[in-house]
Amino acid sequence: MWFMEEVGELSASLRDRNDPDNLALEFADVLAWLATLANIAGVDLEDAMARKYGSGCPKCHANPCVCGSAKP
Repeated sequence: MWFMEEVGELSASLRDRNDPDNLALEFADVLAWLATLANIAGVDLEDAMARKYGSGCPKCHANPCVCGSAKP
């Protein structure tokens, strides 16, 4: 599946961190494929994000997250 390939490329770019332009492009690729898959599956990403994160972090409800699960 192309999405998983793009996630792998993003992971490699995150590990390297030598090329910020490439990192940005890999994030864009992952986002594009995620949106495509959601569309194919009939999932409204805007609605899904609002339901899950509309009140901030699902754990601490802060925005941005202040709980221990928010690690860079």
